[in-house]
Amino acid sequence: MAAEIARALVAPLDILNVRKIGAPDNPEYALGAIAEGGVRRLDAVRARDAGYRPEDLQPVVALELAELERRARTYREGRERHPMSGRVVILVDDGVATGATMSVAIEAVRSQRPARVIVAVGVGPPETLERLRHEADEVVVLRTPADFFAVGEWYRQFEPVSDREVRRSLRPGAPTDVAARPRRSD
Repeated sequence: MAAEIARALVAPLDILNVRKIGAPDNPEYALGAIAEGGVRRLDAVRARDAGYRPEDLQPVVALELAELERRARTYREGRERHPMSGRVVILVDDGVATGATMSVAIEAVRSQRPARVIVAVGVGPPETLERLRHEADEVVVLRTPADFFAVGEWYRQFEPVSDREVRRSLRPGAPTDVAARPRRSD
């Protein structure tokens, strides 16, 4: 989705690696999230209510930090992140459920002092999107179903994007790279 948006806006494309901290016995049950730049947020109340102590989550956090670093190295292939200071940054995701990863992404981007932070998602529950509206400057969403259960249920095809596809989209000269596309003549 981000590559298509960057292409339509004739804007540079980059990635902000963010990982969910899932429950040790249920990785899809979000207890927090981490992002590049050292942003880390754990929901202590949610973790406690699910029966976890902070030390129970340390192995999960360590694994997700390692994956965050692997993805940053793999996806950028040695390139630096695009600067965000003073720019409009659009954070794109196929959807949000709890909003934990998007919230951490917003915090990570805000630390870079952008002019504005816009969240663009395909789908999400009303209560999550309302909370994100207080964190971002703007939230754009295609569907806000009241009977939301999971992001994947709102897509006909919902396969993960491969590392190869991400690397190809982020490479200089890729169709989403501003310098690689002809400018409009009007």
